[in-house]
Amino acid sequence: MTESEFVRHIPCGNCGSSDGNSLYSDGHTFCFVCHDRTPGDNDVIHSEQMSKTVTLTGSAERLHKRGISEKTNQFYRIYRDGNTLRFPYFTSDGVLKGVKVKNKQKDFTYDGVSTDTLFAQHLFPSSGKRIVVTEGELDAASCYEAMSGWPMVSLPHGCASAKKDIQKQIPLFQGYDEIVLFFDSDDPGRKAAKEAASVLPPGKVKIARLEGYKDASDALQDGNAEAIRKAIWDAEPFRPDGIIDAKTLRDLVTTPQAPHDHEYPFKGLNEKLHGIRYGELTTFCAGSGSGKTSIIRHIATDLLNKGANVGILELEASNRRTALGLMSTAVGKNLHIGEHDKGELDTAFGNSIANWNLYCFDGFGSYDPDIIYSRIEYMACGLECKIIFLDHLSILLSGLEGDERRMIDVTMTRLRSLVERTGIALFLVSHLRRAGNDKHSHEEGGRVSLSSLRGSHSIAQISDQVVALEVDQQADVDRKLTTVRVLKNRYSGEVGVACQLSYDLNTCRFMEHETEPQFNPASDF
Repeated sequence: MTESEFVRHIPCGNCGSSDGNSLYSDGHTFCFVCHDRTPGDNDVIHSEQMSKTVTLTGSAERLHKRGISEKTNQFYRIYRDGNTLRFPYFTSDGVLKGVKVKNKQKDFTYDGVSTDTLFAQHLFPSSGKRIVVTEGELDAASCYEAMSGWPMVSLPHGCASAKKDIQKQIPLFQGYDEIVLFFDSDDPGRKAAKEAASVLPPGKVKIARLEGYKDASDALQDGNAEAIRKAIWDAEPFRPDGIIDAKTLRDLVTTPQAPHDHEYPFKGLNEKLHGIRYGELTTFCAGSGSGKTSIIRHIATDLLNKGANVGILELEASNRRTALGLMSTAVGKNLHIGEHDKGELDTAFGNSIANWNLYCFDGFGSYDPDIIYSRIEYMACGLECKIIFLDHLSILLSGLEGDERRMIDVTMTRLRSLVERTGIALFLVSHLRRAGNDKHSHEEGGRVSLSSLRGSHSIAQISDQVVALEVDQQADVDRKLTTVRVLKNRYSGEVGVACQLSYDLNTCRFMEHETEPQFNPASDF
């Protein structure tokens, strides 16, 4: 529209197209996807030409290759003008404003000004039973050829701006009982259909799927108008991601499943929690020095000895300390205290880690949460670790800045998402908040409740199970017992004391006591 020359294709800041925008020698740009234009040196010339009245040139002719009749082209005012096809754009009240021009090389130019309307919108009423929206003008005409009389319109700027163009015409769509989005069958078309459907009136939108063809124009060229009609009649109601018809769950809910995937090494925990299941997040909590890491290692060692693939991220310990701790539990000898000769350590390694499917996180001192999330996902998906232990939550949060409660909420949500996405059983270690001055502290064996969890209620809310350890540090070593209390149990609802354990410092193992714990009226309500 000016005397400037094309320079190169560039990205469009308006619609996001990577190469649909064009730069010209006078500095102006024009995007052939969304028709956005920025001014250049010859903008005065451009303005004068734009003010001229746009006229329709050419004539309606049968498009033999496309299978579109002269009658349909006359209805839509799709005119052939030499080697070009011209698609007129009118305002909603029928005033011609611009013409999109397509040549044989499938290049598009635009005469006049762009409108906010859909192609052919002015030809149809503002209310009715059904309206069909296609990607391109020839697709709309092809649909009309197959089902004459029904409102068939198209996007003015293709699928790249589908959501934006649809939003501008919400009042129009509100007048129709059914809105069929009949976009191309490729990935961009499917994605654009979902995005556009998300902004349309709920319950009215259907998405058409055309089997065997890219779009309606291809089907009509193949003489298969029936495929177009079938796609429109069989269009499926749009449901946002995450919403499903419960009738489709038959196989999911009728396929028998075992009550658990693994057992705990403690009878009492198995009776309360009914074992370990994939897809669940279990939090172990206790006061400082109450054996959280030790019991996690005991459970992990038992699972590894049974052949499970296990991932361990001990953020507060080096891999040497983690490995020695697991080896100690496996062989029943404290190997991380004092000196041990190489032969003894080699033997212990050969009887434990050498036979295990164990993967550890080598990141001591590096607590970037994003890195830790990605490593957990890699362990789950890349290394097929179905059980992962993360010790502990406070260290993970130390890599973040901001309000602690908010950070815990975000972290627990992301961990829950990881569990759901990968199907792993995740064991999380968490600290407790300090008890008030008038209460027996958790480090002294005080009763633990869900409200004792540090920082945020989301730890309790998002976890499937919460297990607390209560240890009276003031008791004699020989009589010191760890009370294992289930605070939350989403699977069966059974809570309360599961068992009592004693820890042997020499063997690094817990031993379960059969004796039922005594009822304490001061703490057991």
